[in-house]
Amino acid sequence: MNELLTSDAPKPQVSGGPARPPLVLASASPRRLALLQQVGIEPDALLPADIDETPRKSESPRDLARRLAREKLEAAQAAARRRDDLRDAYLVSADTVVAVGRRVLPKAELIDEAADCLRLLSGRAHRVYTAVCILSPKDRRRERMVETRVRFKRLSNREIEGYLSSGEWRGKAGGYAIQGLAAAFAVKLVGSHSAVVGLPLYETMSLLEGEGFPVRDAWGAAT
Repeated sequence: MNELLTSDAPKPQVSGGPARPPLVLASASPRRLALLQQVGIEPDALLPADIDETPRKSESPRDLARRLAREKLEAAQAAARRRDDLRDAYLVSADTVVAVGRRVLPKAELIDEAADCLRLLSGRAHRVYTAVCILSPKDRRRERMVETRVRFKRLSNREIEGYLSSGEWRGKAGGYAIQGLAAAFAVKLVGSHSAVVGLPLYETMSLLEGEGFPVRDAWGAAT
């Protein structure tokens, strides 16, 4: 993901008031973008980071998610501070890790990887760790870790083959997308649904609001 994605849309205004501060999403994920848009936040730029996501030796799934979210934030910070229009922007980054015990499941790119993930998750519980980091224009970093427990039904070979044929698994942590067809596999979810999708909305909004970002300024315009 070396391509720099930006939005040239004007910054939202509220009732003729001053434009809100710019906000950068350190991701090219359409799911994270859609989640922010769902709560009325339209990023002014997308600055995805090209980083090595390989787990370190003995690194726990929780620590991996936290480290990658921080590294994405740092890469986006370096890129944003080189631009006059984004020098005073708020930055948001996140990373999601799916794990069974201490075993980190891959972001499946090959069908065999996705098949192995689904067979492992079939009929058992797993955990999804999503770390979110924000950086204020004053370079104050805040972060949260959200842990969600998900239990899948026992999957038949026909269900696994059908899901694999959909292609929905491609690039998804754990080889599935909870917001898509795989929602039919989830018997139980304890925690944050949006965190499993890729961005915990409650925590993200709380962190931004705590640093002075007007998280609800666009809500009136949406009615």
